[in-house]
Amino acid sequence: MSRLRVVKLSNKFLRPISLSVPSGKCLCLSGPSGAGKTVLLRAIADLDLSHGKVFLGNLEHMSVDGPTWRRNVGLLPAESHWWLERVGAHFAEAQIIGLEQLGFGAKILDRRIAGLSTGERQRLALLRLLNQRPKALLLDEPTASLDPKNVRRVEKLIATYRSKHKIPVLWVSHDLRQIKRVGDQHLRMTSSDPDSMK
Repeated sequence: MSRLRVVKLSNKFLRPISLSVPSGKCLCLSGPSGAGKTVLLRAIADLDLSHGKVFLGNLEHMSVDGPTWRRNVGLLPAESHWWLERVGAHFAEAQIIGLEQLGFGAKILDRRIAGLSTGERQRLALLRLLNQRPKALLLDEPTASLDPKNVRRVEKLIATYRSKHKIPVLWVSHDLRQIKRVGDQHLRMTSSDPDSMK
């Protein structure tokens, strides 16, 4: 059980931001395009050069290398990259967390990435991330390309994983109804002042 804590994190695109997400809780982040939501998630994941500190429990992001940090703090970008031809090649284990919960059968693992719909790739990217057993989740609009049925499937799977493992979740969403369903707290970033939240 670890709290995600961000202390005065900033870079050339992001004014200093501090926030805290307790273990097992979901903080939803919204705001207009250009407010810095994606930039913030990338900075927390240590993908861009930034100033400030990020902690997961007692682990500070500068105390470990980037890949180790990102195994603990898992980022799901709005558009995930796929580097191998078939779905199953992206999963290290035969027993995959959440496959049926997201409406997939085992045959999906034999499919070619190029033949998948945008929504299928989005759901599978979430499964790929969860199967790495992250201890915190950074979600950049994880249901943006999904129909209502699959939106609920994704929300339920994330809630189950969060509850079971008591992990903190930072979830970017533009859907206020979704924010009310999944969030314990809601912060809004403004385009004129990214660290101004209300």
